[in-house]
Amino acid sequence: MSGNPKHERRWASDTIPSQATISIGYSPGTESSSASEEFVEVTLDLQDDDTIVLRSVEPATVINIDGVVSSGGNETPASASRSPSIGRSSSNKLRQFSQELKAEAVAKAKQFSQEIKAEFRRFSGSHSHASRTLSSSSSPNGVGGGFNSALAARSLRRQRAQLDRTRLGAHKALRSLKFISNKTNGVDAWNEIQSNFDRLAKDGFLYRSDFAQCIGMKDSKEFALELFDALSRRRRLKVDKLSRDELHEFWSQITDQSFDSRLQIFFDMVDKNEDGRITEEEVKEIIMSSASANKLSRLKEQAEEYAALIMEELDPERLGYIELWQLETLLLQKDTYLNYSQALSYTSQALSQNLQGLRKRSRIRRVSRKILYYLQENWKRIWVLTLWVMIMVGLFTWKFIQYKQKDAFQIMGYCLLTAKGAAETLKFNMALILLPVCRNTITWLRSTKLAYIIPFDDNINFHKTIATAILIGVILHAGDHLACDFPRLINASEAHYEQYLNNVFGHHKPSYVNLVQGVEGVTGILMVIFMAIAFTLATRWFRRSRIKLPRPFNRLTGFNAFWYSHHLFVVVYVLLVIHGVFLYLVHKWYLQTTWMYLAVPVLLYAGERMLRFFRSGFNTVQLLKVAIYPGNVLTLQMSKPPTFRYKSGQYMFVQCPAVSPFEWHPFSITSAPGDDYLSVHIRQLGDWTQELKRVFSEACEPPVAGKSGLLRADETTKKILPKLLIDGPYGAPAQDYRKYDVLLLVGLGIGATPFISILKDLLNNIVKMEEQADSISDFSRASDQSVGSSTDSLSVSKISPRRKKTLKTLKTTNAYFYWVTREQGSFDWFKGVMNEVAELDQRGVIEMHNYLTSVYEEGDARSALITMVQALNHAKNGVDIVSGTRVRTHFARPNWKKVFSKMCSKHCNARIGVFYCGAPVLAKELSNLCYDFNQKGPTKFEFHKEHF
Repeated sequence: MSGNPKHERRWASDTIPSQATISIGYSPGTESSSASEEFVEVTLDLQDDDTIVLRSVEPATVINIDGVVSSGGNETPASASRSPSIGRSSSNKLRQFSQELKAEAVAKAKQFSQEIKAEFRRFSGSHSHASRTLSSSSSPNGVGGGFNSALAARSLRRQRAQLDRTRLGAHKALRSLKFISNKTNGVDAWNEIQSNFDRLAKDGFLYRSDFAQCIGMKDSKEFALELFDALSRRRRLKVDKLSRDELHEFWSQITDQSFDSRLQIFFDMVDKNEDGRITEEEVKEIIMSSASANKLSRLKEQAEEYAALIMEELDPERLGYIELWQLETLLLQKDTYLNYSQALSYTSQALSQNLQGLRKRSRIRRVSRKILYYLQENWKRIWVLTLWVMIMVGLFTWKFIQYKQKDAFQIMGYCLLTAKGAAETLKFNMALILLPVCRNTITWLRSTKLAYIIPFDDNINFHKTIATAILIGVILHAGDHLACDFPRLINASEAHYEQYLNNVFGHHKPSYVNLVQGVEGVTGILMVIFMAIAFTLATRWFRRSRIKLPRPFNRLTGFNAFWYSHHLFVVVYVLLVIHGVFLYLVHKWYLQTTWMYLAVPVLLYAGERMLRFFRSGFNTVQLLKVAIYPGNVLTLQMSKPPTFRYKSGQYMFVQCPAVSPFEWHPFSITSAPGDDYLSVHIRQLGDWTQELKRVFSEACEPPVAGKSGLLRADETTKKILPKLLIDGPYGAPAQDYRKYDVLLLVGLGIGATPFISILKDLLNNIVKMEEQADSISDFSRASDQSVGSSTDSLSVSKISPRRKKTLKTLKTTNAYFYWVTREQGSFDWFKGVMNEVAELDQRGVIEMHNYLTSVYEEGDARSALITMVQALNHAKNGVDIVSGTRVRTHFARPNWKKVFSKMCSKHCNARIGVFYCGAPVLAKELSNLCYDFNQKGPTKFEFHKEHF
């Protein structure tokens, strides 16, 4: 760079190692080291190509070639120097090089002196108060002492900063700090800006208040206004409106690809008085503006503290201001401070995996590999569904053939055969649909060998699939009866009726009304109505309140409507048994098979409900702590019944009689099995959870100092807490995490709850294993130090294998937790757990990553200062400013492809369990990535999703 000359000299016989840094002291005047002499320290870089580059020249202790250190007339041995490696053993060539640099160093020192004097004259005129402050705390010489030294130190730091910018890493970092994302740059973006101008302009001018919306910063209006003012000040304008040409000039500056230009704009946004210097108050204002743009309300409250932190870092000389180059320095050092966990460099093996996936394959081979992978991943589902379909086809065919041989076929035709075949599948499915919701049975079967061949994780999906088959069966059965074979019957001639159906319906041919009004018709029609209501309110649109209905029909949406309407099936099953007894064409009891299909499943389901009823009353719990956190999340911590044993990842049902004496709702357990309490985190998403939060809010109080939460209650609370009943535990996909070598746990928002228990369980096991290993080691050392009897020898021989077994208790070697949320306050939910994991996980088994999507991605000017403050605060205090924990927070959304690439590189040949809880959109992306990376090499990913 200009103003920073490079000094490159080569010696063929120089044997100094490459990349070494050498500091040489010398006197600008003479080679003696008297007290009146001024010494300068020269720092050199010896590069790989034997090029010597001058790094810095600054006042420092001198190292004489004879091995004596001189500074202001005092001499110390060379061993006390900053560069002790350079002494009497230094080569003559290095001494020669030192002498060659002397003259140039003298010129450099004089230049520094002139710059310091000029700076002092300029500064003392406008900042007399700061001068007096520095004078009072400096040497007895007054302002010329301490203030002179401060300016000299800053000037030298500036020279080093300019040299740092020439480095490759710094050059890469300078590509950031953009005001508009790359997607909105270019000609198309300007065309969009012009259309916005035409829409928002008044009398041909765009007013300041509409600037944010015009340039696409509608969500960052305050930041956009600061940008508007900064660009106006650069053009010496003080206006509140722009013409089209002026807007184009502003847009050109905003989208300028030059980092220097963007940095200057950002500096001007802070430097509102245009004096080329930023004060602490101005830093505070821009922090508040950035916090507002990124929806970080807490950061605004601590803006003053973080402004002081930046000034402390960038203004160590305490001059009271920072300049442009210092802001640039902070941006360059951000990654050094932050030290984010970046994806590991690819090993040659991992690279070959990725390259293997890029090789061209024939279309037939690609299709065959997809089919093979699909069969490998879904063979459990496939064989179960195949067996189910074959049973239905067999039942349908059996009834079809059976009724074709009856006399009724001669009048009612194939309509009757289809209706009866559909009826047989309906009986089977009405019995089968109860089994997937027998949760206690499913939870028990998970621990048996059947779990290897039956996908119990898909029990709810199978329940929905059977419901779809029931819907099709009802349409075929009821539709054929009402619209086909009944009309054929009443339209049949008297002769045909007497010949084929006289013994079935009696001597008089029934009318259509007679058929519908019979027991068979009434029960059938009522079942269709009740099932239609239950099916409709169970759909996602109604259950998740995605359909907005006017009052009073709004009560038909939401979980409550789904819950109560589903209990209509109790009536449906009663009607189904009655319907199966009063059949038109079958009168012998042993041929009426409906009750045979339903007997076992109904009794099993009824037994499950009875078990839940008595168990929930027996498992009484006492609330220990209640806290309400930002994001409308209620935390309930309760005592754990002695008989309540569960695994991490499982869930339980919760009932609050004060809200509803009938409703039970499932929630993931967030405490670990080793904890002496149970806890759940409940987010306000429906009418029941809203009422639950209201009930507990009335009993809670504002927390005392040092306690978390917006509202809080515990055993010391004066108000009586509502009663709570629990039922469970019940199985979930995440409970099988122990069978994997590596875990990738991904939670969106409140979807992190099942994984918090897993993290705590892993941590508890790690601590327990280390304690056991330490105790065994201590016992072994004590045995070794004893007299050495045969008993001690036997003890040691017995303990050593036990220690090995203890250390291999856990199959899981690493766990990666990715938590993506939209609200800063969400991190309060599990702050204690994250801090505990970060503190106790000394072996690095658990790696946690927090992502906040409300903050603009790294490199955006709106989040640049926040990233800097985050880096500084974490480096100095070990606390993340966003989450308030020891876990650093990333901005925007994760790059999942990089996450999988990193895991492939680090855990080659491992079996990785990917567990996800959250919105279905990301589930599809993660499932596709598992498929893609499974094709590339030996690392295998197995995807599991929580079902609700």
